[in-house]
Amino acid sequence: MLPNEPSRIALIGAMPEELSAVLACMPEAHCENVAGRQFWVGHLQGHEVVAVLSGIGKVAAALTATVLLEKFQVKRMLFTGVAGGLAQHVSVGDVVVASELLQHDMNAEPLFPQYVVPLSGCAKFKTDEDLTRILLESARHTLPQVQVHAGLIISGDQFVASASESLRLQCALPEALAVEMEGAALAQVCRDYGVPLCVVRTLSDRADDEAHIDFPKFVKEVASHYSVTIVSEFLKRLPT
Repeated sequence: MLPNEPSRIALIGAMPEELSAVLACMPEAHCENVAGRQFWVGHLQGHEVVAVLSGIGKVAAALTATVLLEKFQVKRMLFTGVAGGLAQHVSVGDVVVASELLQHDMNAEPLFPQYVVPLSGCAKFKTDEDLTRILLESARHTLPQVQVHAGLIISGDQFVASASESLRLQCALPEALAVEMEGAALAQVCRDYGVPLCVVRTLSDRADDEAHIDFPKFVKEVASHYSVTIVSEFLKRLPT
């Protein structure tokens, strides 16, 4: 990258409500349609950004990330969304910043160990340390009343919404704080491209039998507000 070339940042939201809140802060943004997705190019807090929905599931998220890298030449990525809480010490309304991500439904045994992505030699994909530190500071500064955690987030192509499945994941991956459907796929793509990624998730439910009831209302009333607040503060603190 040339010294004066802008370092374009991707802002990826998992839900339309989150993206709408971000776009409300980018009135001059213009839209480009690629691969059935709307990519909004504009500026926020002095940074050139591209805002987009990830799509639901790992394949959709990976495709979105690849378009961001190949078509829009982004240099850093921030992914926001909601997740189900797994660890006993996390609660609905808490915020989790990922230090690493793993695909809980990846299993190519006996060819490769469980959770290891074939031919990558990796099961847990780390987020960027500097971006993650800024993201943690931003969340704790803007939401002082909220518990903010850092640790492992796991991803899979299923909406975990039963106490039995939640317990299974807790037993299999006791260090996991939260479960969702996209983050680890983004992390794998960013690792392959050598692009820094950070991820923040607000816990909308406990990934149990009540998850499908709690989820829609929480996204609309709480998570979208949390996301745009954290994103704005993150960009303020982020060096250009």
